[in-house]
Amino acid sequence: MSGDGGQPAGTAPNRDAGPTDPLFPDAAVSLGDRERAEGAAVAGGEVPRDRELQARVFLARVLEPGDETGGRWVRERGVLEVARRLREGGRALPGVSEKRWAGLCARAGRADPRRDLAVARSAGARFVVPGTAEWPGQLDDLGDARPLGLWVRGGPSLRMWALRSVAVVGARACTEYGAHMAATLAAGLAERGWVVVSGGAYGIDGAAHRGALGAGGATAAVLACGVDRPYPPGHTALINRIAEQGLVVGELPPGDHPTPSRFILRNRVIAALTRGTVVVEAAYRSGSLVTARAAGRLGRHVMGVPGPATSALSAGVHELLRGDAVLVGDTAEVVELVGDMGELPPERRGPVLPTDLLEPRTRHALAGLPGRGTATAAEVAQQAQTTEDDAIARLYELRALGYVERHGDGWKLTRQAMISVRGGRGPC
Repeated sequence: MSGDGGQPAGTAPNRDAGPTDPLFPDAAVSLGDRERAEGAAVAGGEVPRDRELQARVFLARVLEPGDETGGRWVRERGVLEVARRLREGGRALPGVSEKRWAGLCARAGRADPRRDLAVARSAGARFVVPGTAEWPGQLDDLGDARPLGLWVRGGPSLRMWALRSVAVVGARACTEYGAHMAATLAAGLAERGWVVVSGGAYGIDGAAHRGALGAGGATAAVLACGVDRPYPPGHTALINRIAEQGLVVGELPPGDHPTPSRFILRNRVIAALTRGTVVVEAAYRSGSLVTARAAGRLGRHVMGVPGPATSALSAGVHELLRGDAVLVGDTAEVVELVGDMGELPPERRGPVLPTDLLEPRTRHALAGLPGRGTATAAEVAQQAQTTEDDAIARLYELRALGYVERHGDGWKLTRQAMISVRGGRGPC
């Protein structure tokens, strides 16, 4: 039980605690606490006032990620007013039933933003909010589904990293081919100075993170749980390594656990943060397709890596490719789409054969000889659509190059010519 002023019953008030916050009456606000709280929001630049920061932390504990009704309340009424209404209870805000409002108010009664900030600080995390120097502006494209803020572990600036980032996502139960392609693409992107963003999950996500780290590059993991509680547990070491070398990001407050719906809603953040999304392997019901479709709705590039037509794990990717997604097979093709003007992949062509270097009329004469047996100069001339004298001149030129040899009145291909003419061709 608490007495007046928010002090536990039977306890003398703390005279050094400072004034009581009217929005969060159980939490006294001192100057030092205010500075630490604001410092947790961003390092440098303009920061929100302490009460607004606490209100966003409070709402992040009460509202689920992607709650567009709550986002509309914040847009129309401001975070302080929405936090106050939830804290005090009373008449429901528009757009929710009485039952849901009661559930939100019950959550609000248990929320403690100062505790969440303290736990985050102990885990080396900060709370980045809209309107501050580190907030990635592209997240505003989510409208009312925009996060209230993001908890971030790691030293680099989230905003700066997001400016040049690509999402690489896909199936958890991936094949060796899928893991190889994800790691290769991620390593190539990292080597070119791109940040690889994924969800920290098993399978394609983990392969992408490891590929970027292995190349000495940058990677960010966007989690569907508190950033202080790595999930899945089997990736604890990987996620901690990402936090040391890159960024670990999440909407949910410290200690919160993932749920199926939170995984799905997390994917919209991955899509919005990055310039484009590459799906490496995905079945028809894969959550990575949610990321790709969200990227498409937001106007980001959507790319897919093809797999075997018989593979169920590539069926979802192939369905994307039948729509508006672009097929990519390597890093250069990804960068061509998401990069700056002029970042084009090299021209793709098969190997140059020795016969490709021949003058066209000489090549026609060579093509006029049969694969087996001999042909006369007149027969070669007929096939090459030239005169017999010209055919003879071409045949002697080809003999000097080792492509043909003379047998009496006829000419035939040498073994070297047979290899060169058929080079690059299969048995069909």
